[in-house]
Parts: sequence; structure tokens; C-alpha cells
Amino acid sequence: MGKVQKRSNGGGGGDKPYSRNSSAKEAASKAINKVFKMNTDLGQHILKNPGVAQAIVDKAGLKQSDIVLEVGPGTGNLTIKILERARQVHAVEMDPRMAAELTKRVQGTPAEKKLSVLLGDVIKTELPYFDVCISNTPYQISSPLVFKLLALSPQPRCCVLMFQREFAMRLVARPGDPLYCRLSVNAQMWARCTHIMKVGKNNFKPPPKVESSVVRIEPKNPRPSVSYEEWDGLLRILFVRGNRTIKAGFSSRAVMEIVERNYRTWCATNEVAMDEEMEDVPEEGEEEETMELDDEFGGIEKMKVKVGKKKGKVQELVKKKVEKVLEETEMADKRAVKCEEGDFLKLLYAFNQEGIHFS
Repeated sequence: MGKVQKRSNGGGGGDKPYSRNSSAKEAASKAINKVFKMNTDLGQHILKNPGVAQAIVDKAGLKQSDIVLEVGPGTGNLTIKILERARQVHAVEMDPRMAAELTKRVQGTPAEKKLSVLLGDVIKTELPYFDVCISNTPYQISSPLVFKLLALSPQPRCCVLMFQREFAMRLVARPGDPLYCRLSVNAQMWARCTHIMKVGKNNFKPPPKVESSVVRIEPKNPRPSVSYEEWDGLLRILFVRGNRTIKAGFSSRAVMEIVERNYRTWCATNEVAMDEEMEDVPEEGEEEETMELDDEFGGIEKMKVKVGKKKGKVQELVKKKVEKVLEETEMADKRAVKCEEGDFLKLLYAFNQEGIHFS
């Protein structure tokens, strides 16, 4: 705070701001940068191009009656454009400095009454009602934000969100595309996802290391009557390695351990009796096997699964059920990266009919 005071004193030494020497200007600039240094660990990259900000608001198709949720408003360059079009804006900001700066920016203007600033983590915050979401999204919360928005009830009309380019292109990728993955299938199951525009890194301060893109997400109405946990659970298995055949994915001991546990849970929940002779014969000890999953950015996420050293008829029964489903649906030799939404739905339904679930 002392440095800000020093800047103020230095600014009062002349009749015109241009009369200050270069060293004074440099000191003042450093003071401001220190106070408002962007925390890139939190994904703070302020959109500085007003033309891009206006284009994003235009693509949202706002009405005068709309209530808008903005995630990560920063210093308000995008917020001001939204306030010109919407009835009200709820801005969720995690950084108290940015929240204070945004509040100060609209103070004493007509926009002040239209803006409410919520301080906190948007993923953990209970959100108020809104019609449209607009966000220059911090990259760490890209996936959690998308699926939090898609799970809301009532659903927003649309969301216009800026992401790192690769994440955005994964959201809109189609079967057979190099970036098509579990994220693509999950997002497109619940919403129509459209790529709107590319945004170069020089439009931000400080510039990020990668390019960005804006995506429009329109939740499907009515919402598909499928359990998200079931759907995502199946996709996690199918995209263990998306280029492998689906049959190969189910040949993993770790995968079959999960499927068997789920089958046992389903039997217990639905009071499906299991004959005593079907009980497993345990062997001593347990092994740990690594299950590899694709993540939202094309990397590999590893999950440890404990695999018991046992042999039994339940294990054989579950294995036969899986083989039956893959044969009857003709999906055994297909690859997840080439499959469409209908293929995954057909597979999920067939597994559920056999008492095999994935949540």
C-alpha cells in the first residue's frame, strides 16, 4: 500500500502529468503492476481488446430482460459491455483485488445498480438464477465449469465461454477427429456446442502461452433422460485408450474389477439373490493395477485400482455378460474415437439390461 501512496505523491509534483520525468513514470508503473500483478496460476489473463469483448457479447444474443452470470470478470472490460445489454449481471470473482476494482469501476454510474459481485470460487458457490453465462474462463476450471453449468436446473439459455484453444476444439470435435475424446461426447450429450471465434494471445494482458477460442454451449431442452454418472462411467472405460477396440478396453483387469464390483452392488440393491456356489474363492493378498484415462487436454490421467487375487463364478458370469453385450451390439471391434452418441447409448442400454452399471 505504501508504494501506491508514493505514486500519488509523485503524481502531484507538476502541473501536467507529462511533466514528470521518465524515472518517475517508470516507478509509478512498477507500483501499479505490483499491486495488480496478475496471478497466472489462477488463470488471470485480462481481455484487453474491446473489439473482441464486444464480439463475445454480440454472439450471446442478449435481451434487455436477461440476467447474466459472468465468471472471472477481472477488472471489468467484458463486464461493462454486458451491462450495456443486460438487465442485471452477477459477476463471480475469486480475487478480492479484482472484485474491488470492478466495483470501483461502476461506482456512481447507472450500471452500479445492475451489478452484483460475488466473491468466491464459482465451482463451490451456489449460483443465483441467470439466463446466460459469459466467461473468459480461467483454464484450471474449464471442465468443472462446463459440467456445473450443464447440471443446473433451471438450465441457462446459452453459455458463451472462452477457453484455451485445444480445450475448446475438444468440446466441439466430432467422431473421427483427432481431438475427439470423452470430453467431446460428454459435452455434446447434454448440449449443442459450437465454435464461434478464435482469439489470439496478444488480446490479453499478460499474454497467455496458448491461443484461445470462444464456444457457444446451448443446453438441450428437455434434458436427456440419462444418468450423468452412468454415462460418464461407461465413457471412462471406453476411452481408457480411445484408439483401442472396445473389446480390448474391457479386457483390462482393473476395468473388469470395477464392473464386477458394480454388478455386486446392483444385485444387493435390487435384492437379486446370488447362489452360494457363485461366491468367490479368495486367494491371499491384493494387487494394485493402474488404469489409464484420457483427460480434457489430451494427456493421460492414471487411476489406481485394487485388484483382488480371487477366482469365482461371479467373475466368470460378469465376463460372459460383457462378451454377450459386445457381441449382440456388434460393438466389440469398434473404437470409441469413431463412435457416435447413438452407439454409446445403445451400448449403455444393453449393459443395463444385463444388470451391469457404471455409476
